[in-house]
Amino acid sequence: MFTLTSLNLNGIRSATTKGLEAWLETHAPDALCVQEVKAQAPDVAGKFETLAGLQGYFHFAEKKGYSGVGVYTRHAPSDVLVGYGSQEFDAEGRYLELRFDTPTSKRSIISAYFPSGSSGEERQEAKYRFLDSFYPHLLALKAQREFVLCGDINIAHQEIDLKNFKGNKNNSGFLPQERAWMSKLLSEAGMVDVYRQLEPTATDAAYTWWSNRGQAYAKNVGWRLDYHLATPALASGARTHAVYKDQRLSDHAPLSVVYDWSLA
Repeated sequence: MFTLTSLNLNGIRSATTKGLEAWLETHAPDALCVQEVKAQAPDVAGKFETLAGLQGYFHFAEKKGYSGVGVYTRHAPSDVLVGYGSQEFDAEGRYLELRFDTPTSKRSIISAYFPSGSSGEERQEAKYRFLDSFYPHLLALKAQREFVLCGDINIAHQEIDLKNFKGNKNNSGFLPQERAWMSKLLSEAGMVDVYRQLEPTATDAAYTWWSNRGQAYAKNVGWRLDYHLATPALASGARTHAVYKDQRLSDHAPLSVVYDWSLA
């Protein structure tokens, strides 16, 4: 069995002060994909290279205190790929792929952080450029190997994926073009939304992010923005899941899935 967790940290320094390492020691995932590290290599050196016995690998953004992704793992990867080949978005630290290849299998764990368009039209257009460039990358990767992509996708795919879907139809994260991209990824590209495979109708229990405004967390006015997106073979091994809403490590909740496979 293999436990894989995804968590948007909203800053690694912040999350560690809120008990991230103790949480990892308690729940003991085999790998942890993190997003919004919000740090550079010198900030991590000597402090966050390892957490609870897990070795960390990172893709830092060029801009200080911004974006950045990582993967902490118990298993040494056979290869580490930083970025997916986009000059614009690789500079923002949005993609890290760890490969675990053996003579009989090729598997990857990917941590990805999709852009948010909530700050305005310019960033929304950037988000669309990211989606346009990222789709063919995933398609090509799927033809070569099995993988699970974990991350903050910044898209609520269906109406059941956010509390106030009627009021958010014109807001970034729930726009028709974004949702259509996700539908295309699942239908035409054949990727699997692992949480929805296990919980096809869950609503309130599915949320992984809550705004800091008002009483969103207390009232569970949330969004499902964090995903495990897997190739069918790996998705078929998904057995159980957990959304750790009560763990206030950031404004996102850790999302864990237990799979009936290993990287050995």
